[in-house]
Amino acid sequence: MPASPIRKLVPYAEAAKQRGVMVYHLNIGQPDIETPPAIMQAVRDVHMRVLEYSHSAGNESYRRKLVEYYKRIGIAVTHEEILITTGGSEAILFAFFACLNPGDEVIIPEPFYANYNGFACTAGIRVIPIPSGIDTGFALPPVEDFERAITARTRAILICNPNNPTGYLYSTAEVEALGNICRKHELFLFSDEAYREFRYEDDSDYLSPLQLPGLEEHVVVMDTISKRYSACGARIGALVTRNKEVYQTALKFGQARLSPPGLAQVLGEAAVDLPENYFDGTREEYRRRRNLLVQRLNAMEGVFCPNPGGAFYAIARLPIDDCDRFCQWLLESFTHNNQTLMLAPATGFYATPGLGVNEVRLAYVLNTDAINAAMDCLEQALKVYPGRR
Repeated sequence: MPASPIRKLVPYAEAAKQRGVMVYHLNIGQPDIETPPAIMQAVRDVHMRVLEYSHSAGNESYRRKLVEYYKRIGIAVTHEEILITTGGSEAILFAFFACLNPGDEVIIPEPFYANYNGFACTAGIRVIPIPSGIDTGFALPPVEDFERAITARTRAILICNPNNPTGYLYSTAEVEALGNICRKHELFLFSDEAYREFRYEDDSDYLSPLQLPGLEEHVVVMDTISKRYSACGARIGALVTRNKEVYQTALKFGQARLSPPGLAQVLGEAAVDLPENYFDGTREEYRRRRNLLVQRLNAMEGVFCPNPGGAFYAIARLPIDDCDRFCQWLLESFTHNNQTLMLAPATGFYATPGLGVNEVRLAYVLNTDAINAAMDCLEQALKVYPGRR
């Protein structure tokens, strides 16, 4: 089981804090945006004598509410095509378990969300990476690269859109191209849409594979409320598919774990009733943070960071010898005004050995004052790091 590049440096951060050092956490996508008070209140207002198991697919009332949510964003599904999961993580696992057998292959453009590696390990399947590059802003690799990677064991292609860790927003044309490949080769198209609401540029040039005609049997969407409503601790996600056989197979795994969290489903159901303009403020706040982070990074000597179109992550190329060594050094050996920062080494987001060695992922989930202070630390650190290149 691979170590998490996002969390493996936690002991060094804890040790730094014990020494009295202020650590700015840009390593993990834990927003500091307030969880909407109305959805927290919905949980407080629950009156039930027994906190029972829910249906293994999730409460029907919640699934019907999600039908309304998807309809508002142009996706037509029924409540019988939505399976509530314990976070988006379980949705990914259920998709892997339901659609691939041990030894089968899933193609994923890299860099990709590091835990896909862990989920693939759990399911006994192989990740086949298709490299994308920082110089193109991590745009989708050419279709020909996907075609060459397909073998007799290939069962699916997986994208995260907007992307974690790059922040890249796949265009309608890119999603359609992937749909054509999956239709041609009879593959599943997995779409992780955890950051759907956080798109900062051409908001109209976005397409969920669930909106592609003729792919009803191919598409499986993995969703979550964690980032959408700054409710990471609720552990409520969803697997959405029109493929009845996939749904019924995933439901068997749902029955094996009994049911998703009960009180958190109440929270998720209440979230659907938030005002339609709820995301306007959070989206604008993340846009400000993104603009500041990218501007500060690209102003540093030897640093390059493409402008991400969505989510709340960016990958930057630094003038360093080894990102794992550098990120540990920041926590063990460096301070600026008794402060330092924690970053995620980008090597953990690649499956191809040797890639990402001079890159880091930054999550702009802190307020602008904290981002400025963290960038001050990084700028000073790059001047004195013994492995600078």
